[in-house]
Amino acid sequence: MRRIWRNPRITFSAAFILLVVASGVLAEALAPHPPLEMNPSARLQPPSARYLLGTDEFGRDTLSRLLYGTQISLLVSFSAVALAAAAGTLIGLVAAYYRGWAEIALMRSIQVILSFPPVLLAIVVIAFLGASTRNVILTIAVLYTPLFARIAYGSSLRLREMEFVEAARAVGAGDRRIITRAILPNMLAPLMVQFSLSLGFAILLESGLSFLGMGPPAPAPSWGRMVSSGRHFMEISPSVVVAPSLLILGTVLSFNLLGDGLRDYLDPRLRKDVARREV
Repeated sequence: MRRIWRNPRITFSAAFILLVVASGVLAEALAPHPPLEMNPSARLQPPSARYLLGTDEFGRDTLSRLLYGTQISLLVSFSAVALAAAAGTLIGLVAAYYRGWAEIALMRSIQVILSFPPVLLAIVVIAFLGASTRNVILTIAVLYTPLFARIAYGSSLRLREMEFVEAARAVGAGDRRIITRAILPNMLAPLMVQFSLSLGFAILLESGLSFLGMGPPAPAPSWGRMVSSGRHFMEISPSVVVAPSLLILGTVLSFNLLGDGLRDYLDPRLRKDVARREV
């Protein structure tokens, strides 16, 4: 653990993510103004002592909307990726362990989802189901389930042939015990890396859908919706676009760097190279 935290990619990215999460959790206490409070006399104000990041076209405080938008973005991304990780891991484990028709049916279904462009599929599903926070979460979860399923499937195929799994079968352990006690704990490392990477892409996808008007419905603050509505007034007040854009960039980049750094230390093959470079 000491070696992991000496990695600047992990240290700085984890610190930024913790800061973002804390700002979202404490949004009600940190926000200087209500996020939906409109002040027509203060429309498109530049950053000032009263409005630290300026105001939008309705006179709403940009900083307050960013803080409350953090709650929505984190809720959507964490919920969607958690659902995708649970469903994908279960599909991959069952397909690899039992093989046969279960493998054919489950993995072919995964390949069907992968055959569609993710953004296009998300737009079609949201347009059919309607824009809501729940539908966005379910859509992103479906899109990212194949990623976890493929990782779980590949890892399970390798682990099910290992000696400790054969030993568990020899002593009479049931399938459920073998899967939960022998196989699943030994495949957590790649799943953790994929979880971190998927969080960043889920935030980016949610912001893209919100930018197109298919995310959580207005007037709920959302990073993507703030960029979409503020782009029309960028010449008058650049902060309404620059602030949410930089927050999206920093959060997505931090999750990617965190996942990349964890991969270097959790993958035995890459861990040797990292240790050699440190020496």
